Amino acid sequence: MSHPEVTAFLEQHPDVTTIELLVTDLNGVLRGKRIERELLEKVYEEGFNLPGSVMALDATGTTVEETGLGAEDGDRDRLCLPVPGTLAMVPWHADGDRAQALFTMFETDAETPFLMDPRQVLVQAVKRFNELGYTPGIAVELEFYLIDTERDAEGKLQPPVSPVSGRRMSSKQVYSMDDLDDYDFFIRDVLDTAHEQNIPADTVITEYAPGQFEVNLNYGNDPMRAADEAVMLKRVIAQVARKWEMEATFMAKPYIEEAGSGMHIHLSLMDDDGNNIFASEDPENVPEMRWAMGGLIDMADHVQALLCPNINSYRRLNPDAFAPTAKTWGYDNRTSALRIPSGSVEATRIEHRLSGADTNPYLAVAVVLAGVTEGLQNHIEPPEPVEGNVYDQDHPELADNARDALRSMILDERVQKWFGADFIEMYRICKWSEVRLFERQVTPMEYELLLPYI
Repeated sequence: MSHPEVTAFLEQHPDVTTIELLVTDLNGVLRGKRIERELLEKVYEEGFNLPGSVMALDATGTTVEETGLGAEDGDRDRLCLPVPGTLAMVPWHADGDRAQALFTMFETDAETPFLMDPRQVLVQAVKRFNELGYTPGIAVELEFYLIDTERDAEGKLQPPVSPVSGRRMSSKQVYSMDDLDDYDFFIRDVLDTAHEQNIPADTVITEYAPGQFEVNLNYGNDPMRAADEAVMLKRVIAQVARKWEMEATFMAKPYIEEAGSGMHIHLSLMDDDGNNIFASEDPENVPEMRWAMGGLIDMADHVQALLCPNINSYRRLNPDAFAPTAKTWGYDNRTSALRIPSGSVEATRIEHRLSGADTNPYLAVAVVLAGVTEGLQNHIEPPEPVEGNVYDQDHPELADNARDALRSMILDERVQKWFGADFIEMYRICKWSEVRLFERQVTPMEYELLLPYI
């Protein structure tokens, strides 16, 4: 039996010989298999198998056995089924004969979602969100660094040398047009490659540090599609950087002395007539806007571990670095955790700024949907909007370390409801495993400061 999407794609691309089947793990890393062209129809009809343990990996890519998904479970397979509309060419492959498609995990009966898959967690969150009766307007922004493949004299990361100007980016010229010109070859390649894969990336700007960029995805009405596009765009950026003999990193804080990288999610809500319910000259007097802000702030402590998944994530949360350190919201204020950007009344929206660029996009979008829904359903009032520099003011702070964030995560029944108790338990086990992994390291600074004197 032929599959319409596959048939049309293979007819359009007769030179395709290999297809990459991709699944997103707990940490947002793409894993999967490669198959030959002849098997694609069968895989789209029947799916393919991967061990469920790929959803229980730590930062080293090792199965965390305490989750019960490894040897204890017999390392059982689950069924991976295609995500419609994601079959696309792989433009960076030199031979032009490779394609890719995104898949998601089910139990072996193909009817029951495997709820350890972060994409399936978001599927369930979208179902709950839809009970509000509103259509979302949603867009994702991603910040990242370009890195030279060679390290500096001290073995540390450094920005790349532009083949256009021959200079190494060293300035902090935010929104610099000269820096954009120096890397126009890379930016154009990213946007062209994204468009070839039907990923609606539309804008690239330089950010607050040498080698740091931000790329924006177009607004859409499908939270699932928005997260899928963010996952695939990260792959595009990494592969295009490799093509130009550079590296791209979505680490939250690759340079301790420079700005961190975040993933910002923009959200508005449309009624049945397509009107933005947040739209107002004075959004603070719109109850739905207040309640949405209230829900997001009320849950912020308890979802911090999901938005800051790595030890490095918390290094981003420094004052005076435009990273969220307190439970605040404000108008056009980038020192607050939640922001109402400037612009036309019709485009009034919430910018959620808590996620690091290293966050799994499926979990980040689910966090936003959960907070907004809880706020609207329970009429949660937020604190007063902030003005001025939040870092110079006294506001309830967010957790700045993985230990506090993980402990807070399991205290909120709403987190269990939205993400599933079993998923949260698996996440907790995996992330505590990583905390212990990092704490077992002795750093060079410890040797430098302590060895000669103690």
